[in-house]
Amino acid sequence: MMSIESVCVYCGSGFGTNPNHRAAAQRLGELLGRNGIRLVYGGGRVGLMGVVADATLAHGGRVIGVIPEHLQSREVGHRGLSELRVVPNMHERKEVMFKLSDGFVILPGGFGTLDEAFEMITWRQLRLHDKPIILLDNDGYWTPLVRLNEHIVEQGFARPAALALYTVVSDVEAILPALRGAPEPAVPDDLKRL
Repeated sequence: MMSIESVCVYCGSGFGTNPNHRAAAQRLGELLGRNGIRLVYGGGRVGLMGVVADATLAHGGRVIGVIPEHLQSREVGHRGLSELRVVPNMHERKEVMFKLSDGFVILPGGFGTLDEAFEMITWRQLRLHDKPIILLDNDGYWTPLVRLNEHIVEQGFARPAALALYTVVSDVEAILPALRGAPEPAVPDDLKRL
């Protein structure tokens, strides 16, 4: 059983059109806070990002935001966090978030969320890490992506084992059990090769 002290959450800087996504972000923050699991996220105060951060803080949790200078200068950084790290660029943001986290949770989001999620999945495929990655398919949001990944395997551009690089859950209540139920990492983090 995996020891999870810190979770990186990737999610939208908007709310989307489905109010259930906001409710899921709120509930995840509550679960993280109540279970003493530190939230690491992109540092924004807007959208689902702000919701998960505020909920974690409201339930006694610690939150570290990591935001690049160009976004902080546009005043989207959350000023009420336990810690807000301002980094020079997006690449350093991803690396810092990776280093601070024991696992990753992907909530609904847009292109930025996809970029972050696929980078962590790709790094895991390349055996640069072996941290668990949980995809919350809230109300079927990520179902087209899951199907696309299956199509990639069917077309021979990835091996079937690639589909095991992440775990799909449809209920926010299943996230922490999925993280904790992941096997201990078999591959040490190798940031020198990133």
